[in-house]
Amino acid sequence: MAFLIDIEGIDGTGKGTQAQRLVERLTRSGLRATLISFPRYEATIFGRAIGEFLNGKFGSLADVPPFLVSLLFAGDRFESKPVLLAALRENDVVVLDRYVASNVAHQASKCDGGERVDLAQKILKIEHEIFDLPRPDLVLLLDLPVPWAQRLISLKAARSYTDRAADLQEADAVYLGRVRDVYLSLAQTDSHWRLIPCSTAAGVRSIDAIGDEIWSVVASARTAAGAG
Repeated sequence: MAFLIDIEGIDGTGKGTQAQRLVERLTRSGLRATLISFPRYEATIFGRAIGEFLNGKFGSLADVPPFLVSLLFAGDRFESKPVLLAALRENDVVVLDRYVASNVAHQASKCDGGERVDLAQKILKIEHEIFDLPRPDLVLLLDLPVPWAQRLISLKAARSYTDRAADLQEADAVYLGRVRDVYLSLAQTDSHWRLIPCSTAAGVRSIDAIGDEIWSVVASARTAAGAG
């Protein structure tokens, strides 16, 4: 089975860009590698429903209970499970642009205290135990303060699932800050996570600098796992 890498971070951190660049670099090094991005907005029934949710069809973020929202994202991955398992069989490395941790961070961020912990545990149980989705070998957290992230969000090209410049999640700075807090907590408690700072005191780091650090971390992790 392939080495499974999950790239995480709040909206605007460059996950898609870095995931694609990593796959290209892995391929140039002679490895079989592929990229899967979640949600799969156009490919699954759940993915299309997620697009509607993010476009405001069901109301604001506060209008829909986070547990119910989490089921949409989990369902998208469950519906995509055959695609993911085939990719793991056919490649040396599979890179994911968001995965289960994204569901945990985004939905648990809407809760506090014990309720946050309980929801996080439910999501992990549903996705990894009930749906039996594989756990990643490495999670890369691209970390960027919210003000910088929202500046980069404003530069994004149009997306197929929304007619807005920023979807419900991207437009809410307070919400993004809470999501970032959950991500940082996850990174501190799981040995499979690695933090990749995307900014310095001077501003956002270059795409190449971030990519080089990702490459170094991936090479080290694969060596430690005996992946070669």
